[in-house]
Amino acid sequence: MRDVLGQITRWWESGERFGLATVVATFSSAPRPPGASMAVLGDEAVGSVSGGCVEGAVYDLAQEVVAAGEPVLQRYGVSDDEAFSVGLTCGGIIDVFVEPVSRESYPELGEIAASVARREPVAVATILAGPGRAGARRVIWAGRATGSLGPARLDDAVDDDARGMLAQGTTGVLRYGPEGERRLDDLRVFVQSFAPSPRMLVFGAIDFAAAVARIGKFLGYHVVVCDARPVFATSRRFPEADEVVVRWPHDYLSEARVDARTVICVLTHDPKFDVPLLEVALRTPAAYVGAMGSRRTHEDRLARLREAGLPEETLARLRSPIGLDLGARTPEETAVSIAAELIKLRWGGSGRPLTETAGRIHGDRPAAEPR
Repeated sequence: MRDVLGQITRWWESGERFGLATVVATFSSAPRPPGASMAVLGDEAVGSVSGGCVEGAVYDLAQEVVAAGEPVLQRYGVSDDEAFSVGLTCGGIIDVFVEPVSRESYPELGEIAASVARREPVAVATILAGPGRAGARRVIWAGRATGSLGPARLDDAVDDDARGMLAQGTTGVLRYGPEGERRLDDLRVFVQSFAPSPRMLVFGAIDFAAAVARIGKFLGYHVVVCDARPVFATSRRFPEADEVVVRWPHDYLSEARVDARTVICVLTHDPKFDVPLLEVALRTPAAYVGAMGSRRTHEDRLARLREAGLPEETLARLRSPIGLDLGARTPEETAVSIAAELIKLRWGGSGRPLTETAGRIHGDRPAAEPR
């Protein structure tokens, strides 16, 4: 829903009644992940649930759902000759939950949008199917929750699980018994996490950093650029960055918030900056630590880091030279190679051309974020 949140909030604030379709589960080569949404108001549609394969059918279903006032869980599968317009040409399967939305039916939407704008973690739990009431909703924050899915035991179980999912930034379907029993699976609950964007920390205010900041923002990261030189670390040089920090990199990183979704890109390739910085970076829980430089620079770095007392298992976390082997030369090409490595590690891809591989194309398991 994040991808259409701005538009649907405006419709909601205007008192409109519209249909909201959300991908809640995917199987095989589904084109959009759980949480992807499409909203329909009259003859206007925003967002996407399949990249174009079934949008027409979902649009029609959303119109019907708005008219009837009841949510529907619909599965779309492989296309065939008779139903080509409503199948997935990629061969995947998606479950789409379509619900009517208005200020009356979804009173929490404004508060959810405000939390997302403040980067405050919030999760939305919705009953999809089972013995509960389809469409029942509970909104969960770190220390409170509103709405109810039914019995108090079910609310308590979902609250605990949703907060765990928020910590990991994951979205998906959970299964319970009617009273919240985790050993049963006859009740399906979709939990959509709105965790703050993962952070990309880029060190070194150079042209390559500007390109990495641009592509990091494109990939959905909250991008911070840091350099000790005020003449280079300016918002004018890095307009896509969310923050530009003028500090010695290792000092900044020692105090920065780093979690298991953070990626660190060290582009300074100057020992006086990058060696003390990497000493700190490799001891954090960051998902990814990459450093730019030649192979000779890399070997020199490793020697210095060993002298600083870092063990081999810690040094093994370092991705250096940074990025995949694409033959990149320009800052923009190098940024693409770094982004490619991040995506590969996140989803468990091989990094090989798809023409040389077989089986599924889309990865479906975040590898607990790249490590």
